[in-house]
This record gives sequence, structure tokens and C-alpha cells, in this order.
Amino acid sequence: MEILRKTVTIALFAVIAFSPVQKLAAQDYKALQDAFSSSYSLETAGKYTDAIDAIKKQYDESSYEINVRLGWLNYMAGLFSESTSCYTKAIQLMPYSIEARLGYVYPASAQGNWDQVISKYQEVLKIDPSNYTGIYKLGVIYYTRKDYTSAFKHFEKLVNMYPFDYDALHMFAWTNYQMGKLREAKVLFNKTLLNRPGDASATEGLGLIK
Repeated sequence: MEILRKTVTIALFAVIAFSPVQKLAAQDYKALQDAFSSSYSLETAGKYTDAIDAIKKQYDESSYEINVRLGWLNYMAGLFSESTSCYTKAIQLMPYSIEARLGYVYPASAQGNWDQVISKYQEVLKIDPSNYTGIYKLGVIYYTRKDYTSAFKHFEKLVNMYPFDYDALHMFAWTNYQMGKLREAKVLFNKTLLNRPGDASATEGLGLIK
């Protein structure tokens, strides 16, 4: 038992000693905070390259926060390959990060890499099966590809989770319509109009149902 206690103590010490939190504690937080503050101001002014440079002056490849921030700024600057690289590094640093994966899809979709986009949303749903954005975005992609069966599964789940959400109701209504489920589509279009009276898309959908 004593040997077990010593083993556990050593293991816990190793985890603490090499954890990301411990590494971050050694950084000059003031300089890093100033760099982030400057980058926000420059981003607001539309000076994305300067905002990137502000962060790079304090670059630490082991920092999740720096990499995810650079991922966003590079995307805004139109540097999509650099953006995906930064987001990939952020994911490697924090393997369960949903925000880094959701960030990754921006440059990936801008480059038309839809298989990568789908893959990242699927990874999000493996981590968090009820993630709204992952379910909705995948549903939209499948709908756009006219894979209505797959779209149906995603929007049906979303409507069950958020029964009075406009986007979920609206897309589920159109998916039902495309699948020839007109009675269900009619009900859903009418529910959509309860959420957003006079909505042009829902009104159009109802007009197509005889």
C-alpha cells in the first residue's frame, strides 16, 4: 500500500509539473496580455497583418491561446493555409477543443475543402454529440448536396433538442418538403412562421404545398 501511495504521488507530481497550466504560469503574462490587447484593437481597425505581428512577437508554439488567436487572425487576413496550420496546432495542444475545430472550418470552407469541413464537424459531434453548431452545419451541408436522408437525421435531432428554434424548424421543413413529406413540411413551415411571422422562405414553402 505504501508503494502504491508513493507511485500515485509521483504520477500526480509529474502531471502537475508538465501540465499546460504550469508552462503558462512561467510566461510573461503582462507582455502577452498587452500583445492580445493590441491585436484586438488592430483587428477592429481591419489591420489583420499588424494584429498577427503583434501576437507573433510573443509567439510560443506550446500556447493554445496564441495558436487559436493566430488561426482566426490569419483567416481574417485571407491567409487560409496559415490559419488551418494554427488551428491544427491548437487542436494538437488541446485535443478535446471544440472551438479550435469550429475555427478550423472557416479557412477550410474558404478553400473549398468540404471533406475537411465535414470531418471537423464530425469530430465535434464525437466530443459533444449535442453540439448545436456541428449538427446544424452538417445538416446544411448534406442538404446542399441533396443528401436529404442525412440532412433529415441532423435536423430532426436539432428540432427535438430545440423545438422552437427558427433555423432548425426552417431547415427541417425544407428537408421534409424535398423528401416529399408534404404534411410534415406544412406543419413545420407553419411553426416556423410562429417563430418568425411573415418569413419569406417559410411562406414560399407553404405556397409550394398544394
